[in-house]
Amino acid sequence: MNIVAAFTRLAYQRKFISEEAGLRTLARPKGPSEPPSAIIRRYGVSTSRTHGFDLHRVRPSGPDTGVTVIYLHGGAYTSEIVSQHWSLIGHLAARTGHEVAVPIYGLAPDHQGLAACSFVTAVIADLVAEGRRCYLAGDSAGGGLALLAAQAVSGEAGGVAGLTAIAPWLDLSISNPEVDLIEPYDPWLRRPGLRPMAASWAGSLSLQDPRLSPLFGDLSCLPPLQILVGTRDITLADCRLLRDRLPSSVPLTYHEEPGALHVYPLLPVPEARPGREAIVTHIQSTTRLTHP
Repeated sequence: MNIVAAFTRLAYQRKFISEEAGLRTLARPKGPSEPPSAIIRRYGVSTSRTHGFDLHRVRPSGPDTGVTVIYLHGGAYTSEIVSQHWSLIGHLAARTGHEVAVPIYGLAPDHQGLAACSFVTAVIADLVAEGRRCYLAGDSAGGGLALLAAQAVSGEAGGVAGLTAIAPWLDLSISNPEVDLIEPYDPWLRRPGLRPMAASWAGSLSLQDPRLSPLFGDLSCLPPLQILVGTRDITLADCRLLRDRLPSSVPLTYHEEPGALHVYPLLPVPEARPGREAIVTHIQSTTRLTHP
């Protein structure tokens, strides 16, 4: 195991190693969600309270492109946005030239999935009403939420130009039998700790309700889609299943990074840089193709 994998095991796996660990993570007080000083110094940042939650908007220097990338952070629907997310958000703003909007959706156990999706779709509607074109992106739980939001607004005027999902959580039940083959090699994620988090997020709904688990929703309505996932990541099983179920009418850019960990483009590993550049390329090419 390399140094990064060892650090990941020590720093993160304790959240997921058992049901008790998952319940402790659920009960932990949430941290701050404000953009860090490094982002505030480098970009134009504005924050508004909209639809009951904070929305941060990060704008790079230069002319406004009229495009907003909506970034949804991961954290098993339980943990707040962290510095690694903000680093990627800043990178996307700088390299694409687009504004990046960051909705701070409510987290379990105090909030649940339907409310989060309603908030994100309301943000999309507001941005479209401003005359902006939207691109969705997210990692892990945020990647799942991005797919849910795209499914929810499909067919609406404006819609979503494209979507990047980094190791998305596609099925809250994590019931794909292929996970059994991958879990021993994932140094981070474990199903026992994730299960109480999923149950809290779902509330009274089934874990496989298509409004919570996008793998069971309408896949034909998705915009041009990019998926990035490592092969030492239990989300790989459902990413492959989504890839295989996706109709040919939906443009797909799919990449498996050999040996990579969960959400590798956010980590301090060599494969993160090409992963980030692939995301930038997909955003640029997709928003260019959909330019009026």
